[in-house]
Amino acid sequence: MGSDPQYAKYPDLSLAQHIFHLTNAASPKSTQESSLKSLQDVIKEHKMAPLYRHLAHPTEGLLNGAGEGTSQKPSKAGVRGGGTASIAASLTSGQKVDFPWDEKLYEELTASNEKELEDIQREEEDAAEKAGETEVQAAKGKRAEFWARVGEKEKAISAYEAVFEKTGILGTRIDLVLAIIRVGMFFSDKLMVKKNIDRAKSLVDSGGDWDRRNRLKAYQGLYLLTIRSYNLAAPLLLDSLSTFTSYELCSYSALVVYSVLAGSVSLKRVDFKSKVVDAPEIRAILGDGESRLSALTGEVSAGPGAKDEDMNDAADASSATPAPTAINLTTLGQSSSGQTEAAEAPIDFSPLASLVRSLYTGEYRSFFGALAGVEEQFLSQDRYLWEHKGWFVREMRLRGYQQLLQSYRVVGLGSMAADFGVSVDFLDRDLARFITASRIPCTIDRVNGIIETNRPDDKNKQYNDVVRQGDALITKLQKYGQSVRLRGSERG
Repeated sequence: MGSDPQYAKYPDLSLAQHIFHLTNAASPKSTQESSLKSLQDVIKEHKMAPLYRHLAHPTEGLLNGAGEGTSQKPSKAGVRGGGTASIAASLTSGQKVDFPWDEKLYEELTASNEKELEDIQREEEDAAEKAGETEVQAAKGKRAEFWARVGEKEKAISAYEAVFEKTGILGTRIDLVLAIIRVGMFFSDKLMVKKNIDRAKSLVDSGGDWDRRNRLKAYQGLYLLTIRSYNLAAPLLLDSLSTFTSYELCSYSALVVYSVLAGSVSLKRVDFKSKVVDAPEIRAILGDGESRLSALTGEVSAGPGAKDEDMNDAADASSATPAPTAINLTTLGQSSSGQTEAAEAPIDFSPLASLVRSLYTGEYRSFFGALAGVEEQFLSQDRYLWEHKGWFVREMRLRGYQQLLQSYRVVGLGSMAADFGVSVDFLDRDLARFITASRIPCTIDRVNGIIETNRPDDKNKQYNDVVRQGDALITKLQKYGQSVRLRGSERG
């Protein structure tokens, strides 16, 4: 068995999401105000002087549009070498984020940081003189976590690497690499994340325990989302649902959202049905009342027998207090160790649930409406999904078109437009893009108002492949026979 995860507390990735909200024009005003307050509170609580300077400094800060105490305007997104600029969404022209700069607060935070570093240095020296290597490593680990906590990217990575070099325990080495990956995710450094995910995979393959192997799946799946490899991310994220413990990475409800979106855009219909539509972990979040209850009680996976008399008797005898009529399903799987300190805000999953249901059942008008809701509520509000939201919406439209057209030889243009709830002109333009890119095998006859599908003849294709491969094989055999005869004549 493996040891408990270490170095999992910092950096706090929810802070990066708050920073994203502040710079995201699509975020509601109330969300931006809440994110600003949360960010200010956490910076004060954790004495995050470096991050505060990166974000709010009047001349160098990424977010400060006010410039308190100076007439100079803050520099644009290429701020400092720490890479903090990439945390934010792209600021549109004229968009301002007022993140007040308080010089006195910054001096207080800096003084507190210096004192804490002196204490850590003293602890390292005492451990080196009076204790063993284990205590020295523990003190160095505190230094690494300190830099990760206050938001100093380069120093945090250097400190983690220093601990890694002197650590021999495989589980701890994996935890250190996972911490470095989170630092990269906080600052959206994709190259660093990829390098260290490969590094973590090598360590896990060399003998990592079951828990760390499963945690790495979630890390790898989330990274693949950020580089638009949804087809590779989907199996990893869906597999993580039943064994998820990486609460330092994201919440369980966020994992469900990522899994559903990746599966919806990439899985074949049969796999989409089994791994998304009917998956008990997803039904517990997205299903209606009965679906949620059956998923929570295990009836979906274990059958009706899961709902037996013993369970009912235990429920009746447990307490005279009435059971609550509503369950906040977004907190399913929340860590009991206190790692997730505050409960998640309730999330409206109805657009996502409608997207899954309408795509599978072929209710295309509802599908397009749900897709718009998913773009507004999830794709535009998440720092990992935001960058590729246009691509996702386009691919989901393509999936809907392909699903309908594969069932027909000829479809009326007006009829199809009515099914999707769009105008004929929009459908004509949208299909034309996919046809030009060879994504949909069909032609549009606008004069007659029809769409003709050009399905490839699989039988003829297989026949032609066999003939071509057979000809190649015969040619090779003839050459081989000639070579054998020549060698025989030489021996004679």
